[in-house]
Amino acid sequence: MFYWLTKRKKNNFKVGRVRKDRSTKRLLQRIRAKEIALIDHRDLDWTAAEGLVRRGVKVVLNQDSFCSGLFPPLALQFLLRQGVHLVENLGESFFEEVVDGELLEVAGGTIYRRGLELARGDLLTQSACEQISQKALRQRESVVEEFVVNTLDYAYRERGLITGEIQLPPVETEFQDHDAVVVIRGKGFHEDLRAIKSYLYEKRPVLVGVDGGGDALLECGLTPDLIIGDMDSVSDRALQQARELVVHAYPDGRGVPGRERLERLGLKYHLFSAPGTSEDIALLLAHDLGAALIVAVGAHFSVTEFLEKGRPGMASTFLVRLKVGDRLIDAKGVSRLYQPRAVGFLIPVVIAAGLTPLLTMVFFSPTIQHLFRLFIFRLKLLP
Repeated sequence: MFYWLTKRKKNNFKVGRVRKDRSTKRLLQRIRAKEIALIDHRDLDWTAAEGLVRRGVKVVLNQDSFCSGLFPPLALQFLLRQGVHLVENLGESFFEEVVDGELLEVAGGTIYRRGLELARGDLLTQSACEQISQKALRQRESVVEEFVVNTLDYAYRERGLITGEIQLPPVETEFQDHDAVVVIRGKGFHEDLRAIKSYLYEKRPVLVGVDGGGDALLECGLTPDLIIGDMDSVSDRALQQARELVVHAYPDGRGVPGRERLERLGLKYHLFSAPGTSEDIALLLAHDLGAALIVAVGAHFSVTEFLEKGRPGMASTFLVRLKVGDRLIDAKGVSRLYQPRAVGFLIPVVIAAGLTPLLTMVFFSPTIQHLFRLFIFRLKLLP
């Protein structure tokens, strides 16, 4: 067996234990470096791609196709640049047959188990991504038009978000006249957090994590004041450390699984029933509770980002931005506008702290005092 695996590795085979989950968010919480990810994820988004790279995954198998072709596959091109091996269209039967944790070998688009061929998929390459990009550009006009129509249609139905028909949960976190930072695990959220690090530590804003945004705050050494969402991509550790929790439930009753998870953990929470995304209602909550400034980290803004998430429109996001726009700023803007407090005033303090031991030694050391008297005596003898 060892000889066979060694031979496979020399022939450029990828060997590793497979971890599978139909939810890429859940998979990212438990997969380890050099393991093989098996997912069921059409239109893999940038956030998932970044997560796979951070976890050290080098092979990703997909029972579905990685991209529908509605938009350029930027996330897939990013994975390929990072040296990640991508195989798609492996099928439902393959997903069901693979046992989580078993050892698999991958060569091109072929998957092996103990030396025997298990399945064949399509190897995704840079040239294939280029073809998808060209196709997406050709149909971009019609895709965007349909997206805008859906957005305007649903905006009317969800207008209660900004007309005051939504009842806010009775949270204890104090937002009034404080800055609030809302962290979403969107594209570039790690870079956004690093960009405003000085602002976070000096201004001490209210920290709101949207689902996995709570973990992002913990990774930066910060404790979330509030975590809001359907609780499907946040760790138990973040939930247990957050000062307050709000479960996002939809008006038709969906969102209950998040509540069930918190009850299983024995954690207290508030329920917030509202249409739209958890990101939207987090911004809305901060605004309506009186936040002076709302800083969005990793927020979704572009059409491509919404299409990646499988959303045919952005009605709730459009409405919420209309309402909170006068207080909302992107984290990248904060890093450009906010300058850390000057440290020049600390220089005299540092110098004084360094001289204190020296002066103490001069005035209390017998040897130094004797030398000082001798110096004075010689000065007196000078003509």
